[in-house]
Amino acid sequence: MDYEYVSWNRFYRLCGVLYQRINDSGYAPDLVVAIARGGYPVARVVADFLGIMDLVSLKIEHYHGPDKLRRAVVRYPLPAAVDGRRVLLVDDVGDSGDTFGVALSEISRHGSPAELRTAMLHHKQTSSHVPDYRAQHVVKWRWITYPWAVVEDVTVLAARMTPVPINAEELVARLAAETGLTLPRGVLAETAPIVLQRLADAR
Repeated sequence: MDYEYVSWNRFYRLCGVLYQRINDSGYAPDLVVAIARGGYPVARVVADFLGIMDLVSLKIEHYHGPDKLRRAVVRYPLPAAVDGRRVLLVDDVGDSGDTFGVALSEISRHGSPAELRTAMLHHKQTSSHVPDYRAQHVVKWRWITYPWAVVEDVTVLAARMTPVPINAEELVARLAAETGLTLPRGVLAETAPIVLQRLADAR
């Protein structure tokens, strides 16, 4: 499996690209819906760029780090009516498309929007859902680690290793050697102790 890390700075630039494409299209949503958890940061920044105060979320579970669950399920439903609203549904990445399918069905249970469009930072070629807006199209599949999911992703990867790493130096070295995921030195310094503690607690 190939991995790619997206920094906070690059994330912000991608949000700018996404905003520009929405703005250039002339679409003016009045409600932004984030697909939690990955869609939280994207939706908040895009809503800020668009000047939209109405931001809500629904939580769908489909992945734990790079591990995929059997099917996408709504864990916490949409807390708002959407009748007559111009809705923008936002997530960080479209991988299989299952999450968007479930999210769209959940929105339809809460009314009939005047218009509903979807947006994501990364649209993978493997996704069955093609968004109205995307910042980047990913042709060659890879797992994308966002800055808000580093601890989760690295913990899952390290837990697969035999034996499990027991210190930061070993974790960093084996992460690069066995998965190909390289992270900035500062990110590793902040997250390695947390990951190691989680691994120790699980033993």
